[in-house]
Amino acid sequence: MATFFGEVVVAPSRAGLDEEEEAREETPEDREIRREIEKKRYRRRCARGEIDVLWTWKSGGRAEEPLVCSRFIVAIGRNAAAFLSSFILDSVCWEVVGVVKLWNEWCRTSSTTNVLPTDSFCLFYRLISDPTVLLCQCSCYVAEDQQFQWLEKVFGAMQKKGLQVTILSTCPVADYKTQESTLTLASPFLKALKTKEFQDQVCCPLLEQPNIVRDLPAA
Repeated sequence: MATFFGEVVVAPSRAGLDEEEEAREETPEDREIRREIEKKRYRRRCARGEIDVLWTWKSGGRAEEPLVCSRFIVAIGRNAAAFLSSFILDSVCWEVVGVVKLWNEWCRTSSTTNVLPTDSFCLFYRLISDPTVLLCQCSCYVAEDQQFQWLEKVFGAMQKKGLQVTILSTCPVADYKTQESTLTLASPFLKALKTKEFQDQVCCPLLEQPNIVRDLPAA
């Protein structure tokens, strides 16, 4: 049971019971179907491979040193990425400094090692006037079994002290849970979630219970 809103809890599972029941009642046809499903899952995992993060800029000029970053803004999803393009990146104040390369059933980036906007749907920019400010424009799909690796490799390259992270994402109004009719809501609208470490003023109302975020933004 969650002790506060936003806590991650593990739901009870009947997986073990289901496997025991299948072992008792499984027919030859069932076994063949299960083997084919396992083969497809294995091929999918092999095809996805590793997530690669390529940087063209490193603080201090040495690859082993972490990026000095004070603010990191991540736009996840096509709508959030388009917002960055229209209102923030539409100037000469930014330059591409990195790229995430991955492969899954919905996203297949190029195998080239050059960092170009045409090579990936997940790009990193830095503010020329303040190199400690970074943006990430992630319009590609990151599968569930790739999310931890994405986070590990992206944030593993950055220093954590004094780092403020802002996540931008969108979801359909139909998924928003409220007592009033969603037909009367002004759309689009903005809500926020924050950690206890964030002490600045939030620019919009907080997201109400029982609404949650999912996938890479939640990770």
